Amino acid sequence: MLPFTSDQFLANLAAYNQAIWPVQLAAFGLGGCAVVLLLLRPAMADRLITAILAAMWLWTGIAYHWLYFSQINRAAVVFGALFVAQSVLLANSGIRKQLGFGRDFGPAMGVGIAFVGYAIVLYPLIGIWTGHAFPRMPAFGVTPCPVTIFTFGLFLLARQPLSRPLLAIPSIWSLIGGSAAFLLGVQQDWMLLASGIIAVPLIVLGDRRPSSEPGAQKPA
Repeated sequence: MLPFTSDQFLANLAAYNQAIWPVQLAAFGLGGCAVVLLLLRPAMADRLITAILAAMWLWTGIAYHWLYFSQINRAAVVFGALFVAQSVLLANSGIRKQLGFGRDFGPAMGVGIAFVGYAIVLYPLIGIWTGHAFPRMPAFGVTPCPVTIFTFGLFLLARQPLSRPLLAIPSIWSLIGGSAAFLLGVQQDWMLLASGIIAVPLIVLGDRRPSSEPGAQKPA
C-alpha cells in the first residue's frame, strides 16, 4: 500500500513541474546534446555525455525526491540519496574516463537507441495520450523514471566493458519506479519496469564477448 493516493502523486508532480519551469526545456536540450555528441563524437564527447547523465541524476535526487516527493512519501529521502549516489558514480566514471560511448552494432545498440528515443519522445507523448499532460506528467531529465530509461539507453550504447556499480541503482529504480505503471496508472512506466530486465542482461552478455577495440578498459 502506497502512503499517498494517485491524486496526491499527480498534484505533487504538478507543483514540482510548475515550480521548476522552464528547467524542463533545458533538460530536453541536454538530452538532445547527448544524442548529437553520440553521433558526431567530438573531443570530450564521453565526458560530456557522462556529465549530462550525472547532472540529471543529481537534480532529480535533490530537487524532485528531497524537496518535493518527500512531502508525500518519506521513503523519498532514501530514494534521493540513491540518485545522488548514482550521480557521484557517474561523475567519478567521467573524471577517470571509465565510461565511453560507441558500442559495436548489435542487439544492445538497437535497444539502446530505442530506449533513448522512448525516454525523450515517446514517454511524454504516451503521458499526454493517457491523460497525464503537463504539468501532471513525469518530465524528461528532471524526474526519476524517464531519467532511468534514458540512462539504460546510453549504457547500452556504451563501449565494453561497463562498470558494474553503475548498473545497480538504475536497476533498483526500474523495479521501484516501474510499480507506478500499475499502482498509479502511469502507463508510460511499463517501459521503465522492462528496461532493467532487458538492458542488464544485454550489457552483461555483451561485456563477456571479446571487445573489437584494442586496449579496452577493465570494469572498475
